[in-house]
Amino acid sequence: MQDNPIGIFDSGIGGLTIAYSLKKLLPNQSFIYFGDTKHLPYGEKSEKAIKHYSLKIALFLKSKNCKAIVIACNSASAVAYNHIIKYITDIPIYNVIDPVVEMIIKDCTLKEIGVIGTKATIDSGIYKEKINQYCSEISVKSHPTPLLAPMVEEGFFDQEISRSIIKKYLTHNSLKNISTLILGCTHYPLIKDEIIKFYNNQLNVIDSSEIVSQSIFEDLKKSKLISDLEKPTYHFIVSNYTKSFEKSAHFFFKENIKLEELDIWV
Repeated sequence: MQDNPIGIFDSGIGGLTIAYSLKKLLPNQSFIYFGDTKHLPYGEKSEKAIKHYSLKIALFLKSKNCKAIVIACNSASAVAYNHIIKYITDIPIYNVIDPVVEMIIKDCTLKEIGVIGTKATIDSGIYKEKINQYCSEISVKSHPTPLLAPMVEEGFFDQEISRSIIKKYLTHNSLKNISTLILGCTHYPLIKDEIIKFYNNQLNVIDSSEIVSQSIFEDLKKSKLISDLEKPTYHFIVSNYTKSFEKSAHFFFKENIKLEELDIWV
């Protein structure tokens, strides 16, 4: 099992930020990435639908002999993680929320934390619930930013339209007086620089991709599941082919990648 691939899934390209961070930490590791582009964005779907899509993909990745599965999507992590671990118990399942929460609650010194994410993530209240469970004195403010993930999927980075949408969301009253902002969607690291610029470098912006990847790396090392392959493979699967996904996958991984279109719901 040590040399088996790690499975990673998201509704689109956002999870590539996690995959890329993991690749840097695990250069001799093979990966299988599933982008459910047919059903993106997950953040606008019902809880029932997110659970259905997520479990189906997780079971598919397990059938490909993955030694671990990363739910590289905040919406799926918030809504479907507990659902998935009921059905898959023999390999590690990682979500992208717990490592961020664990980092924050280590000292509980932060006072005003903002969270932005999809409607599904924000409506779940999972960040506030988990943080306040250990640090009740921290004020966790949240605001849904549903246009950001589709904007990233369409490749709108560092443009007037992206800056306008970001400004509209971040000036909302619910995010006033925060000192830290959690990027509660794996798409958002792709616009992290724009968000930092909006705050004139005066705000602590938490990028989950690096935090999550480091946490997974440490757990795999502890479990002796680190691969040492001379030629690791990177297999990318999408449920519906999009040029933006192919372009993004090539951008992150550079090497010749294998991109396959496969509708596992047929």
